[in-house]
Amino acid sequence: MRQEVFEIVQKMDKDNIRTQMALQCAPLITGLKVANLLIIPSKNEEYVGQILDGTDISYIRMAKSEYKTTFFLYREEQLSMWLMKPENRMLLRETGYNGKVLSDILETVQIRYEAYVQKGKVFPHEIGVLLGYPAEDVKGFVVNEGKNYLYSGYWKVYGDLSEAKQLFYKFDRAKEALIELVSQGIGIRNVIESCSSNLLLNGAA
Repeated sequence: MRQEVFEIVQKMDKDNIRTQMALQCAPLITGLKVANLLIIPSKNEEYVGQILDGTDISYIRMAKSEYKTTFFLYREEQLSMWLMKPENRMLLRETGYNGKVLSDILETVQIRYEAYVQKGKVFPHEIGVLLGYPAEDVKGFVVNEGKNYLYSGYWKVYGDLSEAKQLFYKFDRAKEALIELVSQGIGIRNVIESCSSNLLLNGAA
């Protein structure tokens, strides 16, 4: 993160939902990623719907504790297409996801994630595929128990290092751009709608 952006972040209200969306979900908002987790103070849970309802970003609550609530944010069409890739479908089948429609897959991962948070069950590492991580990297993480990775960024890389580094660079730039916009008083919902319009235009081109 550039120094000037880092200094902006230090002055921002870390509990503010817009700040956290910029910090945690910039790759999704800008169309670089199919999904993101959003972890916020439970007291701010209601603001997620206020910002996202009516946009093309959908969300489900994954788990809630007294202090923290985790949401899964995603663009339905892009995520569905991503999960249709053979390597992603295979990984999900191998990890017990029998549902073929997105809603069934999300219901299963929500149950598993909540069991991890509330009951200390095994973390559902396959959630990485739903978050847009390459299947090769998700499998590599599980097989190697998080060790022996080539690089560690937004996730641990076991496959195509060059492509991953390029993506991580784009994610960083997206985060910096959103932080600057939010710090200038531009609403995160406006940013989402602008990015969504650009995605539609690019898709139609």
